[in-house]
Formats: sequence, structure tokens, C-alpha cells
Amino acid sequence: MRKGKVFWSVIILVLILDRITKELAPGLPAQGLALISGVIGLRYMENTGIAFSLLSGMPRLTGILGLAVVVGGFLWLRKKSIAPFPLTGLALMAGGALGNMPDRLIRGFVPDMIETLFVSFPVFNIADSCLTVGCILVMVSLLCRPQDWQSINS
Repeated sequence: MRKGKVFWSVIILVLILDRITKELAPGLPAQGLALISGVIGLRYMENTGIAFSLLSGMPRLTGILGLAVVVGGFLWLRKKSIAPFPLTGLALMAGGALGNMPDRLIRGFVPDMIETLFVSFPVFNIADSCLTVGCILVMVSLLCRPQDWQSINS
């Protein structure tokens, strides 16, 4: 399978899983639901900001900024040869950003539903998780696998 197909498949999978969970989230019990007692649970929240509620109350601005970053990144990287490991990270990042974008622009908030019960941490969603995992993969690649990026500078 070509790298481009994997890239787009990851993005589409993230978008589908994220949309399904966001559509189901409003039906969660008001007090939340423990999936693994003391570890992880589900609680419906509406977030008008970005990471850790930064820029709260400006969902359309954050949606437009997210779109600009995704489009700019895609235009810059589209002709580059990137190894599969960081390409997967970039696809997860793009899928996460694109998953939250319509909610910000249309609803004015992003539905969040995944809650950590063992530590106080903001409630998040699948798109947020994929964005975070994608960033970690790209960072690991940049720090530990410089050969993944050699062809990008050529």
C-alpha cells in the first residue's frame, strides 16, 4: 500500500471514530460513567477553547487557525518524501485537527467526553488524543530518528 493511501486512511479513520463518539457523547449520564474504576471514565463537556481551554470563547477563531495550520502544513509537505513513522504522526495530527474543526466552526464548541479519573486533567476527545499521539510520534522521530527527515531537507 502506498504511503499516500496510509496517510489518508489514518485521517479518515480518525474522523469517523471522532464523529461517532461526539454524536454519542451528549447521551452520557450527567454524573459521568466510569469505564475502568479510578482510571478512565466518560463525561460530556463542551469546550469552546483549544488545548487546556486556551482561547476559550473564541471557537471560530481557533477553527480558522486550525484550518490554516493543516492547509499550510499539507501544502508544504505534499511534495516531500517522509518516512512512514513520522507520516503516521502527521496523519494523526491532521485527523485530530480536522476532527475538531467543524465543531468549532458550526457548533461553537467541541464535545469532549474522555475523563482521566486517576489525575485531575481536562476532559478530552478522540481528535485530541490523536493529535497528541501524532505530536509524540513526530517528536520521537525528530529526536531519535533523524534519518526519517533527511530527504525532506534535500
